[in-house]
Amino acid sequence: MWELDSRIQHYAWGSTTAIPEFLGRDGDGTPWAEAWYGAHPLAPSPLVGGSQSGTGLDALIGADPRRLLGDGVHRAFGARLPYLLKVIAPERPLSLQVHPDREHAAESYAAETAAGLPLDSPLRNYRDDNHKPEMLIALTRFTALCGFRTPRRAVTILEGIGTDLTDRLHGLLTRQPTAHGMRAAFRMLISASMRPAPDTVQEVVAACAARAEAGRSPSPRIDRTVALLAEHHPGDPGVVAALLLNPVTLRPGEAIFVPAGTLHAYLHGVGLEIMAASDNVLRAGLTPKRVDADEMLQCVSVAAAPPLRVAPERQNATSVAYYAPVDDFELSLTTLEDPPSAYRASHRVPGSGPRTLLGLEGEVLLQSDAGRHVLTAGRALFVPADAGHLHAGGAGRFVQASVP
Repeated sequence: MWELDSRIQHYAWGSTTAIPEFLGRDGDGTPWAEAWYGAHPLAPSPLVGGSQSGTGLDALIGADPRRLLGDGVHRAFGARLPYLLKVIAPERPLSLQVHPDREHAAESYAAETAAGLPLDSPLRNYRDDNHKPEMLIALTRFTALCGFRTPRRAVTILEGIGTDLTDRLHGLLTRQPTAHGMRAAFRMLISASMRPAPDTVQEVVAACAARAEAGRSPSPRIDRTVALLAEHHPGDPGVVAALLLNPVTLRPGEAIFVPAGTLHAYLHGVGLEIMAASDNVLRAGLTPKRVDADEMLQCVSVAAAPPLRVAPERQNATSVAYYAPVDDFELSLTTLEDPPSAYRASHRVPGSGPRTLLGLEGEVLLQSDAGRHVLTAGRALFVPADAGHLHAGGAGRFVQASVP
C-alpha cells in the first residue's frame, strides 16, 4: 500500500475553507475547488513517504501495470487506472457542462492531436481520449442542475414570465413538445449566432424575481437558482437555460450518476466525485473558460429524464456500495465503530483489484498482504491488485474507489 497526497485544483468557483479543513491544512485565501486522488496524467497524485516519495501514481502504475492493476483491469483498460476520485467543494456555481462519450472523445482527441494543438492550448476541447461519466455523493447538502425537464414541464415553468425571450421559448416548446423542440430551444440560447444579448438575459432574471416576489412562480426553487446564477454570471444565456433543467438537492450520503451527454452544473456544497479518468469538459456557459457551443451540441442529450439517483446497497455489516452503470468505477463507504480496546483489523472490506481509499473521519487501521497502515481524515492510500484481502478496524469512516 502507498500513501497518496492530493493534487489541489484552485478553480475560481471553489471554497476557500472546505477542502483545507477536510485535509487538516491551513487555507491560503485562494479557492480550493477540487482535491484529486488518481493517476490522470494532468495531475497524478504523488506518493508520500518511503524511497518513492514524490513519484506520481501514474509513473508507479506505468512501471508495473499488470501487477498493480491486475490482469482483468489491465486487459480492459491497458496500463491506466480507469477511475479518478475527487473531493469537490463549489462555493459558487460551476459551468453548465457536458462530457462526451468514449467514441466521440477518442475521435476528437485524435483530430486535435493530429492538428498539432498542444494539450494546454486554449483552443483545445479534449485533453484525453476517454469518456467521463461521473457519480457524485454528497458530504454536505449539495445543490445542482442536472438533465432536461420534459418539454411540457418546461412550458409550465416558462408560462407567464412575460419577456420576449421566454415567450419565444414557450411558443417553440408548445408547438414542438419533443426532444427536437428542446434541442432547438437550447440551441437558440447558446449558439453563437442566436444567443441572447446580456440585457435580454437580465430582463428574464428581473421577471423571474418579480413573479417569485408576487407568489406566482410554478417553481420558486428554479427562480432562486436563476437569481443565484445571474449574481455570479450576469448576462450569461446559461442563466436562462436553467429554466429548462431539473434542480437537484442532495442530503449527505445521497448520490447522483451523470452519464456522458447529460447537461449539468453543480451549484454549492461539498461532495465526493468518482469518474472515469478523464478531464474532458464541454461548456455551454456560466464560465469565463472556453465555450464551444457547436461541439457541445454534438454531445449533449436533450432526452427528458429525472436525475439518476443512486441508492447505496448494503454489502456487509460495515460497508455500503454505490454502483454506477459503467465498467470504470464503483464506490463503497465503510463505517466502523469499534471500541478503543478492540482496534484490530477484523472487518473484511469488500472489493478487489486496484483500490484508492480516502479517510473521511476518525481513525482506521487497514491491513492486507501489502502491509498495515492507519488512515485518518483527509489521508489516502492506493492498494494494488496483488495486495490480497483488505481488513479494517477502528472508529471512523472511509470511502473506497475501485473497478467493478
